[in-house]
Amino acid sequence: MKLMIVRHGDPDYAIDGLTEKGKREAELLAHRLIREKDPKFYCSTLGRARLTLAPTLEKLGASAEYCDWLREFSYVRVTSPDGNEEHLAWDMLPDWMRKSPMLYSPDAWKEAPMIRDSEVPSAYAVVTDSLDKLLACHGYVREGNAYRVEKSNHDTLILVCHFGLGAVLLSHLMNCSPYSLWQNTVLLPTSVTTLCTEERERGVAAFRCLGMGDVSHLTVADEEPSFAGRFCECFEDETRH
Repeated sequence: MKLMIVRHGDPDYAIDGLTEKGKREAELLAHRLIREKDPKFYCSTLGRARLTLAPTLEKLGASAEYCDWLREFSYVRVTSPDGNEEHLAWDMLPDWMRKSPMLYSPDAWKEAPMIRDSEVPSAYAVVTDSLDKLLACHGYVREGNAYRVEKSNHDTLILVCHFGLGAVLLSHLMNCSPYSLWQNTVLLPTSVTTLCTEERERGVAAFRCLGMGDVSHLTVADEEPSFAGRFCECFEDETRH
């Protein structure tokens, strides 16, 4: 099985849509995705994701299943270590992370003081349980940190969603803390992250990441990748803090 996690195009968050650049990115993305053989599409219900997938569906004459569990993880918030500030669960300040090394543990991150009494564990479970239900429908059933193969196949599933949510999916498939991905990676707009199952032992599959955050469909068209999701390289820069 091939699983492709796609982030939406350059966002206009004020209207939950795409900027003009985002619309160009969505068109270039479509030229890439239409090459996939008989893909099944699953899309966030938010406007910026739907608009990103629209050119692909139009070119293929295809449809998608729209899923609330693929919405951005932005409805979940945590309280700062000093108890004086709330922040998005997936966008913590570096100092908070430095004071909470448990957040990087694959197993113990849910027990970190900022997390255990928040809605993050239950929200995380909703997403990962929904992902596993989808994978089970396609023949792969979660058992421990791998998948039991009930029906091996070469299905291609394309999930169009968001950076924060995409990192949740990846952390579950790669058995690591989401904070390792939320804090130390970025999925740029219309980037494609590709994973395939590997059945090295009969009946047991794991997901191998073949490429993360790939934006080659933009660079070959001389379209500069968007900055959304990144912060400035130097604190004094006049980019995004």
